[in-house]
Amino acid sequence: MTSIALPTTTAPRAVTRATGESRLVRWTLIAMALAFLALTLVLPLALVFAQALSKGLPAYWEAIKEPDALSAAKLTLLIASIAVPLNLAFGVAAAWCITKFDFPGKHVLITLIDLPFAVSPVISGMIFVLLFGAHGWFGPWLLAHDIKIIFAVPGIVLATTFVTAPFVARELIPLMQEQGCEEEEAAIVLGAGGWQTFFRITLPNIKWGLLYGLILCNARAMGEFGAVSVVSGHIRGETNTLPLHVEILYNEYAFAASFAVASVLTLLALVTLALKSLVEWQQRRSSYHPADPEALPERIVA
Repeated sequence: MTSIALPTTTAPRAVTRATGESRLVRWTLIAMALAFLALTLVLPLALVFAQALSKGLPAYWEAIKEPDALSAAKLTLLIASIAVPLNLAFGVAAAWCITKFDFPGKHVLITLIDLPFAVSPVISGMIFVLLFGAHGWFGPWLLAHDIKIIFAVPGIVLATTFVTAPFVARELIPLMQEQGCEEEEAAIVLGAGGWQTFFRITLPNIKWGLLYGLILCNARAMGEFGAVSVVSGHIRGETNTLPLHVEILYNEYAFAASFAVASVLTLLALVTLALKSLVEWQQRRSSYHPADPEALPERIVA
Protein backbone atom coordinates (compact mmCIF):
# COMPACT_ATOMS: atom_id res chain seq x y z
CA MET A 1 0.00 0.00 0.00
CA THR A 2 1.37 3.34 -1.03
CA SER A 3 1.58 5.89 1.79
CA ILE A 4 0.48 9.42 1.10
CA ALA A 5 2.48 12.18 2.77
CA LEU A 6 0.25 14.80 4.32
CA PRO A 7 1.28 18.43 3.79
CA THR A 8 2.60 20.16 6.86
CA THR A 9 0.52 22.97 8.34
CA THR A 10 2.08 26.40 7.87
CA ALA A 11 -0.81 28.56 9.08
CA PRO A 12 0.73 29.52 12.44
CA ARG A 13 3.99 30.56 10.78
CA ALA A 14 2.08 32.61 8.23
CA VAL A 15 0.02 34.28 10.96
CA THR A 16 3.17 35.06 12.91
CA ARG A 17 4.77 36.64 9.89
CA ALA A 18 1.64 38.61 9.09
CA THR A 19 1.03 40.00 12.57
CA GLY A 20 4.41 39.99 14.28
CA GLU A 21 7.07 42.66 14.13
CA SER A 22 10.78 42.15 14.04
CA ARG A 23 12.77 42.49 17.22
CA LEU A 24 14.41 45.64 15.87
CA VAL A 25 11.05 47.34 15.35
CA ARG A 26 9.83 46.36 18.82
CA TRP A 27 12.93 47.62 20.59
CA THR A 28 12.89 50.82 18.51
CA LEU A 29 9.30 51.57 19.55
CA ILE A 30 10.09 50.80 23.20
CA ALA A 31 13.15 53.05 23.10
CA MET A 32 11.12 55.89 21.55
CA ALA A 33 8.43 55.56 24.23
CA LEU A 34 10.99 55.53 27.04
CA ALA A 35 12.84 58.50 25.54
CA PHE A 36 9.57 60.46 25.31
CA LEU A 37 8.69 59.65 28.95
CA ALA A 38 12.19 60.57 30.09
CA LEU A 39 12.02 63.91 28.25
CA THR A 40 8.50 64.91 29.34
CA LEU A 41 8.24 63.35 32.81
CA VAL A 42 11.47 62.14 34.40
CA LEU A 43 13.67 65.08 33.36
CA PRO A 44 11.23 67.81 34.55
CA LEU A 45 10.77 66.00 37.89
CA ALA A 46 14.52 65.71 38.34
CA LEU A 47 14.98 69.41 37.51
CA VAL A 48 12.35 70.42 40.07
CA PHE A 49 14.20 68.69 42.90
CA ALA A 50 17.61 69.80 41.59
CA GLN A 51 16.54 73.45 41.57
CA ALA A 52 14.81 73.07 44.95
CA LEU A 53 18.03 71.81 46.55
CA SER A 54 20.35 74.13 44.61
CA LYS A 55 21.03 76.29 47.69
CA GLY A 56 21.31 73.42 50.11
CA LEU A 57 18.99 71.56 52.44
CA PRO A 58 18.75 74.39 55.06
CA ALA A 59 17.47 76.85 52.45
CA TYR A 60 15.08 74.19 51.14
CA TRP A 61 13.65 73.58 54.58
CA GLU A 62 13.44 77.31 55.29
CA ALA A 63 11.38 77.90 52.14
CA ILE A 64 8.94 75.13 53.11
CA LYS A 65 8.41 76.24 56.71
CA GLU A 66 8.14 79.94 55.82
CA PRO A 67 4.83 81.34 57.25
CA ASP A 68 3.27 82.13 53.86
CA ALA A 69 4.16 78.65 52.58
CA LEU A 70 2.64 77.00 55.64
CA SER A 71 -0.48 79.13 55.28
CA ALA A 72 -0.75 78.14 51.61
CA ALA A 73 -0.34 74.46 52.51
CA LYS A 74 -3.03 74.69 55.20
CA LEU A 75 -5.42 76.43 52.82
CA THR A 76 -4.76 73.82 50.12
CA LEU A 77 -5.59 71.00 52.53
CA LEU A 78 -8.67 72.87 53.76
CA ILE A 79 -9.99 73.40 50.24
CA ALA A 80 -9.40 69.75 49.34
CA SER A 81 -11.05 68.55 52.55
CA ILE A 82 -14.21 70.50 51.61
CA ALA A 83 -14.33 70.02 47.83
CA VAL A 84 -13.61 66.28 47.79
CA PRO A 85 -16.45 65.25 50.17
CA LEU A 86 -18.85 67.51 48.24
CA ASN A 87 -17.88 65.83 44.99
CA LEU A 88 -18.10 62.44 46.67
CA ALA A 89 -21.74 63.05 47.59
CA PHE A 90 -22.55 64.59 44.20
CA GLY A 91 -20.71 61.91 42.21
CA VAL A 92 -22.35 58.97 43.96
CA ALA A 93 -25.82 60.56 43.76
CA ALA A 94 -25.41 61.46 40.08
CA ALA A 95 -24.04 58.03 39.14
CA TRP A 96 -26.82 56.28 41.08
CA CYS A 97 -29.48 58.46 39.44
CA ILE A 98 -28.11 58.01 35.90
CA THR A 99 -27.46 54.27 36.05
CA LYS A 100 -30.42 53.06 38.11
CA PHE A 101 -33.29 55.20 36.77
CA ASP A 102 -34.72 56.49 33.51
CA PHE A 103 -36.08 60.04 33.61
CA PRO A 104 -36.54 63.05 31.30
CA GLY A 105 -33.36 65.10 30.99
CA LYS A 106 -31.02 62.20 31.74
CA HIS A 107 -28.72 63.03 28.82
CA VAL A 108 -28.72 66.70 29.82
CA LEU A 109 -27.46 65.71 33.27
CA ILE A 110 -24.68 63.61 31.72
CA THR A 111 -23.68 66.57 29.54
CA LEU A 112 -23.64 68.93 32.54
CA ILE A 113 -21.36 66.53 34.43
CA ASP A 114 -18.85 66.78 31.57
CA LEU A 115 -19.09 70.58 31.40
CA PRO A 116 -16.06 71.30 33.67
CA PHE A 117 -13.92 69.20 31.31
CA ALA A 118 -15.00 71.31 28.33
CA VAL A 119 -14.70 74.75 29.96
CA SER A 120 -11.31 76.29 30.67
CA PRO A 121 -10.60 76.62 34.41
CA VAL A 122 -9.95 80.33 33.92
CA ILE A 123 -13.38 80.74 32.33
CA SER A 124 -15.00 78.86 35.20
CA GLY A 125 -13.31 81.24 37.64
CA MET A 126 -14.62 84.20 35.65
CA ILE A 127 -18.13 82.75 35.87
CA PHE A 128 -18.00 82.90 39.66
CA VAL A 129 -16.65 86.44 39.54
CA LEU A 130 -19.59 87.46 37.31
CA LEU A 131 -22.00 85.79 39.71
CA PHE A 132 -20.61 86.72 43.12
CA GLY A 133 -18.22 89.60 42.45
CA ALA A 134 -18.85 93.16 43.63
CA HIS A 135 -20.41 94.03 40.26
CA GLY A 136 -21.89 90.57 39.61
CA TRP A 137 -25.46 89.37 39.68
CA PHE A 138 -25.51 88.70 43.41
CA GLY A 139 -22.74 91.15 44.34
CA PRO A 140 -24.88 94.02 45.70
CA TRP A 141 -26.94 91.66 47.87
CA LEU A 142 -23.80 89.96 49.21
CA LEU A 143 -22.23 93.35 50.01
CA ALA A 144 -25.39 94.48 51.78
CA HIS A 145 -25.30 91.39 54.01
CA ASP A 146 -21.50 91.51 54.50
CA ILE A 147 -20.97 88.14 52.81
CA LYS A 148 -17.67 87.74 50.98
CA ILE A 149 -17.27 84.97 48.42
CA ILE A 150 -14.86 86.25 45.76
CA PHE A 151 -11.31 86.89 47.02
CA ALA A 152 -12.10 84.69 50.01
CA VAL A 153 -12.13 81.01 50.95
CA PRO A 154 -15.77 80.35 49.84
CA GLY A 155 -14.95 81.43 46.29
CA ILE A 156 -11.92 79.12 46.17
CA VAL A 157 -14.07 76.24 47.44
CA LEU A 158 -16.72 76.92 44.78
CA ALA A 159 -14.18 77.13 41.96
CA THR A 160 -12.33 73.99 43.07
CA THR A 161 -15.55 72.04 43.54
CA PHE A 162 -16.73 73.00 40.05
CA VAL A 163 -13.46 72.02 38.37
CA THR A 164 -13.22 68.66 40.17
CA ALA A 165 -16.94 67.76 39.96
CA PRO A 166 -16.75 65.16 37.13
CA PHE A 167 -14.04 62.88 38.54
CA VAL A 168 -16.06 60.73 40.94
CA ALA A 169 -19.20 60.61 38.80
CA ARG A 170 -17.31 59.80 35.60
CA GLU A 171 -15.47 56.96 37.31
CA LEU A 172 -18.66 55.43 38.76
CA ILE A 173 -21.10 55.77 35.86
CA PRO A 174 -19.54 53.16 33.49
CA LEU A 175 -18.83 50.82 36.41
CA MET A 176 -22.42 50.94 37.68
CA GLN A 177 -23.79 50.61 34.15
CA GLU A 178 -21.77 47.43 33.69
CA GLN A 179 -23.02 45.99 36.96
CA GLY A 180 -26.68 46.61 36.19
CA CYS A 181 -29.57 46.68 38.65
CA GLU A 182 -30.20 42.97 39.21
CA GLU A 183 -28.65 42.77 42.67
CA GLU A 184 -30.40 45.89 43.95
CA GLU A 185 -33.75 44.67 42.60
CA ALA A 186 -33.24 41.28 44.23
CA ALA A 187 -32.34 42.94 47.55
CA ILE A 188 -35.51 45.07 47.44
CA VAL A 189 -37.59 41.97 46.68
CA LEU A 190 -36.04 40.34 49.75
CA GLY A 191 -37.22 43.27 51.87
CA ALA A 192 -34.19 45.56 52.04
CA GLY A 193 -34.73 49.31 52.26
CA GLY A 194 -33.08 51.94 50.08
CA TRP A 195 -30.17 52.81 52.39
CA GLN A 196 -29.69 49.16 53.34
CA THR A 197 -29.49 48.20 49.65
CA PHE A 198 -26.97 50.96 49.01
CA PHE A 199 -24.64 50.15 51.91
CA ARG A 200 -24.90 46.34 51.66
CA ILE A 201 -25.06 45.83 47.89
CA THR A 202 -24.11 48.88 45.82
CA LEU A 203 -21.27 50.34 47.89
CA PRO A 204 -19.23 47.08 48.15
CA ASN A 205 -19.47 46.69 44.37
CA ILE A 206 -18.23 50.21 43.59
CA LYS A 207 -15.73 50.72 46.41
CA TRP A 208 -12.57 50.49 44.27
CA GLY A 209 -13.95 52.70 41.51
CA LEU A 210 -15.09 55.18 44.16
CA LEU A 211 -11.66 55.25 45.78
CA TYR A 212 -10.02 55.72 42.38
CA GLY A 213 -12.26 58.69 41.61
CA LEU A 214 -11.58 60.24 45.03
CA ILE A 215 -7.81 60.00 44.51
CA LEU A 216 -8.03 61.78 41.15
CA CYS A 217 -10.43 64.38 42.56
CA ASN A 218 -8.13 65.11 45.50
CA ALA A 219 -5.08 65.41 43.24
CA ARG A 220 -6.84 67.93 41.00
CA ALA A 221 -8.19 69.87 43.99
CA MET A 222 -4.73 70.33 45.49
CA GLY A 223 -3.11 71.23 42.18
CA GLU A 224 -5.77 73.48 40.65
CA PHE A 225 -4.40 76.81 39.48
CA GLY A 226 -6.46 78.53 36.79
CA ALA A 227 -9.89 78.84 38.43
CA VAL A 228 -8.41 79.47 41.89
CA SER A 229 -6.11 82.16 40.52
CA VAL A 230 -9.10 84.14 39.23
CA VAL A 231 -11.22 84.03 42.41
CA SER A 232 -8.52 84.11 45.09
CA GLY A 233 -7.17 87.66 44.79
CA HIS A 234 -3.62 86.41 45.58
CA ILE A 235 -3.73 87.65 49.19
CA ARG A 236 -0.65 86.36 50.97
CA GLY A 237 -1.35 84.32 54.05
CA GLU A 238 -5.10 84.32 53.34
CA THR A 239 -6.16 83.18 49.86
CA ASN A 240 -2.99 81.75 48.34
CA THR A 241 -2.89 78.00 47.77
CA LEU A 242 0.35 76.15 47.11
CA PRO A 243 0.21 76.53 43.28
CA LEU A 244 -0.43 80.28 43.65
CA HIS A 245 2.38 80.60 46.19
CA VAL A 246 4.77 78.93 43.74
CA GLU A 247 3.80 81.45 41.06
CA ILE A 248 4.34 84.42 43.37
CA LEU A 249 7.78 83.21 44.47
CA TYR A 250 8.81 82.58 40.87
CA ASN A 251 7.64 86.04 39.77
CA GLU A 252 9.73 87.52 42.60
CA TYR A 253 12.80 85.66 41.27
CA ALA A 254 12.99 83.48 44.39
CA PHE A 255 13.66 80.49 42.17
CA ALA A 256 15.05 78.11 44.80
CA ALA A 257 12.13 78.82 47.16
CA SER A 258 9.55 78.46 44.39
CA PHE A 259 10.98 75.10 43.31
CA ALA A 260 11.16 73.99 46.95
CA VAL A 261 7.42 74.59 47.36
CA ALA A 262 6.80 73.06 43.95
CA SER A 263 8.64 69.94 45.08
CA VAL A 264 6.03 69.51 47.81
CA LEU A 265 3.32 69.44 45.16
CA THR A 266 5.46 67.05 43.14
CA LEU A 267 5.76 64.69 46.09
CA LEU A 268 1.99 64.83 46.56
CA ALA A 269 1.57 64.00 42.87
CA LEU A 270 3.92 61.02 43.16
CA VAL A 271 2.05 59.76 46.22
CA THR A 272 -1.21 60.15 44.29
CA LEU A 273 0.25 58.21 41.37
CA ALA A 274 1.36 55.41 43.70
CA LEU A 275 -2.09 55.25 45.32
CA LYS A 276 -3.72 55.26 41.88
CA SER A 277 -1.56 52.34 40.74
CA LEU A 278 -2.32 50.46 43.96
CA VAL A 279 -6.06 50.94 43.52
CA GLU A 280 -5.87 49.86 39.86
CA TRP A 281 -3.98 46.72 40.88
CA GLN A 282 -6.45 45.93 43.64
CA GLN A 283 -9.37 46.61 41.29
CA ARG A 284 -7.98 44.12 38.77
CA ARG A 285 -7.58 41.53 41.52
CA SER A 286 -11.13 41.95 42.75
CA SER A 287 -12.82 42.67 39.43
CA TYR A 288 -16.57 42.66 39.53
CA HIS A 289 -18.35 39.34 39.23
CA PRO A 290 -22.11 39.09 39.71
CA ALA A 291 -22.75 37.70 43.13
CA ASP A 292 -24.60 34.47 43.68
CA PRO A 293 -28.27 35.38 44.18
CA GLU A 294 -28.45 32.84 46.97
CA ALA A 295 -25.87 34.89 48.91
CA LEU A 296 -27.91 38.10 48.82
CA PRO A 297 -29.84 37.44 52.04
CA GLU A 298 -26.56 37.02 53.93
CA ARG A 299 -25.19 40.27 52.44
CA ILE A 300 -28.33 42.19 53.40
CA VAL A 301 -28.47 40.86 56.95
CA ALA A 302 -24.69 41.03 57.55
